[in-house]
Amino acid sequence: MAQARISARASEGAQQQHQQHQQQQQQQSGGQLRGRFYRSTSMADRSSRLLENLDQLELRVEAFRDAASAMEQEKEILLEMIHNIQNSQDMRHISEGEREELNLTANRLMGRTLTVEVSVETIRNAQQQESLLHATKMIDEIVNKLLDDLEDAKMRLMSLYGACTSDVPAGPIDQKFQSVVIGCAIEDQKKIKRRLETLLRNLENSEKSITLLEHQKSSVRQSCNSKQD
Repeated sequence: MAQARISARASEGAQQQHQQHQQQQQQQSGGQLRGRFYRSTSMADRSSRLLENLDQLELRVEAFRDAASAMEQEKEILLEMIHNIQNSQDMRHISEGEREELNLTANRLMGRTLTVEVSVETIRNAQQQESLLHATKMIDEIVNKLLDDLEDAKMRLMSLYGACTSDVPAGPIDQKFQSVVIGCAIEDQKKIKRRLETLLRNLENSEKSITLLEHQKSSVRQSCNSKQD
């Protein structure tokens, strides 16, 4: 009997040890699971914060590029305005000394403007680069023939400009040029449109100058004829 009780107690002890061992394993396993879960949650929080920071920086980068592009345009406008003043009709109808003084001031302003270097590089793929070169070549070909036929060059530039605007054009559109421009990067499309606008403004100013000059010549001839009569 004593032996039986000893065996029973030994068996019970073994079962208790086995149960305790299982409980310890479950606790360890649960702790590891909870540890992994907490670590995963912490990593997700950090990743979310980093992504939020990058999103905010992306907005600032785009605003920075827009500001730089605006400065590029302002530089172009300033140079064009100085150039127009130097070549205006008013400059031709002042004394030589005054004209020389004003030209010195204009040249100084142009020189100071040119000291500002602003460059916004456009990221392009191979197709966009090829389209930009093609569009630039088409514009240059017209510009190089401006002196040969001013009116024809103006009409051709207007057809190119009509291909770049979403407004209803006043005249025909150069369909070939339009397909080329569509293949350019968005920033290049804007620059091409601005260049055409500048060229058309300069042509309009030139036409006004020519018309005014012709009118002045006509007035002089009429005055001479009247004196002769």
